[in-house]
Amino acid sequence: MIITGIVASGISGHLSTNNFTSIQTVTVGSGGASSISFSSIPSTYTHLQIRGIGAANSSSQKQLVIQLNGDSTAGHYADHLLVGDGSTASAGNDTGLGAMYFDRLSPGSSSSAFGAFVIDILDYANTNKNKTVRVLGGWDGNGSGQIALGSGLWMQTSAVNSVTLFSDGAVNINQYSQFALYGVK
Repeated sequence: MIITGIVASGISGHLSTNNFTSIQTVTVGSGGASSISFSSIPSTYTHLQIRGIGAANSSSQKQLVIQLNGDSTAGHYADHLLVGDGSTASAGNDTGLGAMYFDRLSPGSSSSAFGAFVIDILDYANTNKNKTVRVLGGWDGNGSGQIALGSGLWMQTSAVNSVTLFSDGAVNINQYSQFALYGVK
């Protein structure tokens, strides 16, 4: 049985190892980084996927923030987020934003565990529609942690040629965090 979305890049229902092409990988160096950027993204794929592990330089969890094409204009983004922590669940949405706020980065100064996530940017090169983003990820802190499922909208029809990721609250992303950008056929 094929699960919809898991094999979204399958050809004729068959899983092919040639459907994902590595475009760029970034590993955060010593001292951390205020943001991670992928630029000059070719428009030759159907979708983009970012796979990452990351922690924030903070004693509390932080959200992973996404901006497309360097656009920080308030009102160009909206997002939805479902979050569970093993005992409670919550949901929320925001509109009128200058970025999409997703998934939790683990609190890097109090936990050695990094959060893990997958970000899909769907139909990123199609200039006839707004862009949709979905995120699945979470982190475990030995008795604490969260899992999150999010969706976002960039209300612009421009092809996505750059993606910037950062932590909310002007907190650096910790050393050894890693982000890999793939093109999906």
